[in-house]
Amino acid sequence: MSGADTATTPQSRPSVGVALKFVPLRVEVNPLTGMVSADDRLAGASPADEAALEYGLRFAEAWGWDLLVASAGDHRCEPMLRAAMAAGANAAIRVVLPTDTAAPVVAAALAEALGDCLVLLCGDYSLDRGTGSVPAYLAAQLGAAQALGLVSVAAVGEGTVEGERRLDGGRRERLRIPAPAVLSVEAGVRLRRAPLPAVLRARSAPLQVLPTPVPYAIDPAAGTRRPYRPRPKALPSPAATMSARDRVLMLTGALSERRTPAAVRTNDPVQAADIVLTFLRERGYIS
Repeated sequence: MSGADTATTPQSRPSVGVALKFVPLRVEVNPLTGMVSADDRLAGASPADEAALEYGLRFAEAWGWDLLVASAGDHRCEPMLRAAMAAGANAAIRVVLPTDTAAPVVAAALAEALGDCLVLLCGDYSLDRGTGSVPAYLAAQLGAAQALGLVSVAAVGEGTVEGERRLDGGRRERLRIPAPAVLSVEAGVRLRRAPLPAVLRARSAPLQVLPTPVPYAIDPAAGTRRPYRPRPKALPSPAATMSARDRVLMLTGALSERRTPAAVRTNDPVQAADIVLTFLRERGYIS
């Protein structure tokens, strides 16, 4: 089916929704300055998002439903949405939001755009160091079932999806998810190639643009970027047979020996290497 032919058709049938994110697919590093830059011509949907779109197309064809795609961002994501319409989407929506908007706000905006869809698909995570939390927030906004990190999905009945995801120890879990549901999938399938006539029609196909959702300024601090903080290191607890005083001393490290930090300046690489090796030997990292 061609999205360019039916983009203006009213939503009279049930629909499948696909949420796409515009991300850089390739970055370049200046060898002199170290500056990282991304070319918008080499940006678009990630492989996981393309897999979600392909599964959405399969579901829409199997059930006779419409397919709606949406993205939150600026005008740069419109070629990505038009490519989705060329592949077979019936309509596309762009929600005007900054690219660094927090995941809960993005999910709330996409839930408004795709709220009438009974089955929603997303990529499991984005390529721009995303957390993959938007599908879970979407499910919470819509009150729908969620199945995240799926390796593969298949339609087993109208509005019912069977999915498979990994478990620890090399095992797999098979789920049967009824609509309404939000699914996130890995990059397990390739998106079909759009025919040339559909690509040409999609260039002039109308896109619906929704304004920035003002009510969704949940928390001014929610969109604040913070430095990456690793998880705390797990340490063994003191033995239960130790006295309270010994346990406190062990936990606080009050009696452990500490060396005063010292800065060593040398232009000799051999001497610098010897200093580093001596430091590692004294602490037992190497023998």
